[in-house]
Amino acid sequence: PPQVVPGADPAARQLCFAWGPAEGLVCETRFGRAGGSRSRPSPVPSRRDPSVDADTAGGAPGSSRVFVVRRDQDIYIQTLRKLFNESHGIFMGLQRSEDELAGKSRKAQLVQVSKNYRSVIRACMEDMHQAAVSARDPALQGQYSTQVSILSAMELIWNLCEILFVEAAAAGPLLLRLLDWVRLHVCDVDSMVREVLSSENPSKHELFWNVVDVFVLQGRMDEARHLLSKEATANPTSMNMYKILDDLMKKMPMPSLGNTQTLTELELKWQHWHEECQRFLQDGTFASNPHMESICKILLGDEDAILEKKELMTTWYHFLVTRLLYSHPTVRPMELRFYAQSSMDLFLGGESSPEPLDMILMAAFEFEMHQVIKECSIVLSNWWFVAHLTDLLDHCKLLQSHNLYFGSNMREFLLLEYASGLFSHHSLWQLGVDYFDHCPEFGRVYLELHMERVPLSTEQKALKVLRICEQRQMHEQVRSVCKIMAMKALRNNRLGSALSWSIRAKDAAFATLISDRFLKDYCERGCFSDLDLIDNLGPSMLLSDRLTFLGKYREFHRLYGEKRFAEAARLLLTLMTAHIAPCSFWMTLLTDALPLLEQKEIIFSAEQTYELMRCLEDLTAGNTDKQKFQEDDVETTKVEMLRLALARNLARVIVKEGTVEGS
Repeated sequence: PPQVVPGADPAARQLCFAWGPAEGLVCETRFGRAGGSRSRPSPVPSRRDPSVDADTAGGAPGSSRVFVVRRDQDIYIQTLRKLFNESHGIFMGLQRSEDELAGKSRKAQLVQVSKNYRSVIRACMEDMHQAAVSARDPALQGQYSTQVSILSAMELIWNLCEILFVEAAAAGPLLLRLLDWVRLHVCDVDSMVREVLSSENPSKHELFWNVVDVFVLQGRMDEARHLLSKEATANPTSMNMYKILDDLMKKMPMPSLGNTQTLTELELKWQHWHEECQRFLQDGTFASNPHMESICKILLGDEDAILEKKELMTTWYHFLVTRLLYSHPTVRPMELRFYAQSSMDLFLGGESSPEPLDMILMAAFEFEMHQVIKECSIVLSNWWFVAHLTDLLDHCKLLQSHNLYFGSNMREFLLLEYASGLFSHHSLWQLGVDYFDHCPEFGRVYLELHMERVPLSTEQKALKVLRICEQRQMHEQVRSVCKIMAMKALRNNRLGSALSWSIRAKDAAFATLISDRFLKDYCERGCFSDLDLIDNLGPSMLLSDRLTFLGKYREFHRLYGEKRFAEAARLLLTLMTAHIAPCSFWMTLLTDALPLLEQKEIIFSAEQTYELMRCLEDLTAGNTDKQKFQEDDVETTKVEMLRLALARNLARVIVKEGTVEGS
């Protein structure tokens, strides 16, 4: 249904929309709407139920506001986290066990998986009920109560699908399963039973016969007989009627789960029993007790008598199961559609129209699996139910022939939608990864697109994203994450972290940029930061020339600090003559050579000194550089000091080398 965006006034301004994978933006534009009424609400067209999450502006005159609209609101309900987390484990177990078993063992395994899903729904429903009871805010209490109703309907539908599709119960056991289904979901009479049994005289309680009728309608014969025994004890005059009715209820033939009797044998026994009930009713055995007579009519499958208990059954599908129990206990699965439709028509009687839940259950009784999935997709407020149910039915080999027109089958389409919704949550997105992994056709593409959009709010989260991408060889996404984190670190002036991320991304250009920042930082401060990282670059320094220079320049400082002057001098000269060092950094390198030139021991040979002189002249050779040096007294002083030190060193070397040759 259309949803109203609080605070937006389409009568005054036109609204624009932009939908993302799981959220949308509703924006007020600067275009006015002439002749509109300010009281008109703003409809947000969406096939899901969106909820307005945030408003970014204060609503001042002339300002525009932006609203965040979420499609899968249930993802953000805290009490539903158990549903998403625990069902994920069941889903993954089902995918892993696909080829382990076959035949009856496989069916039993699938039935157990279905029951596991239902147990998660029920546990979540109980938590939600407790939250509703403890909530003090009426609005919140109403929200929790609504979720309890939705979860209850989900379990009701799932249980029926389990009986009809997963277990595929045959005639006979089918009725027993449907009776269990009704007893579990439709009419909970435990509180009524406790009230009756706790009274001083149960048979005189006003609800006594209601409880007996409910037990009979649900096929709970032992409990009905136990209550009737109290009536017989309290009213000895009805003892004879009680014994006859008790005997009829005791002898009622019921299907068995084992293969102890054939359907033909059951039908024959049931026919004899039915005739016996008919005879007692026609003889007027129960005429003096309308309650017992009514029960006898129910045992005979009298539709009018059963419909008289309409208020006790509350739903048409309870009426359906009761009707089958007493008129057609050996009903076959494909006959259910006829009984279901007539039961709904009789029960509703034109007084009310079917609810969406009724239509879903009817589709299940008609074995229209795709219609069940379609109706649930429309009615339910999230994709969890249809995604997991469809996956289970697909493993049962029941949806193999149904492909969607754009290529993907129904299972994959629904799993993709569900996983996309999970990715809009700040922590549940990690579950969505596994769902995408098990979508063979489009899962990889969806995962790549969504991984690029995960907000990298912390370094820990970025590492999680990175690990997931690396495990799946998603190289583009790995580079993207590393580049984003490197840029964030650079903006925060965390050069070490930025360099580490750029190396991991194998981004030579960005590594060069950060290396320049390290060198600039060194020029300003006179020392390096993040020495551990630079000292342990290893082969990573080959990513770019500038990074190589940074690593080697740091090595020069380490050699100098260890007083290995000859090695330090050779490395310094290599950095300049190999043109690895940026030209803007040559003056710094030449300045670093000054202490070596002034050492008592001669470090640079004549040839090395000539190379240093050539580098100095190359540095000062350009016109622009000459003008710069002439204007900058400090630079001019450095050049003069270097020339003097080089000349002195050359003189010392020539004298030393001449002396050696002369000797």
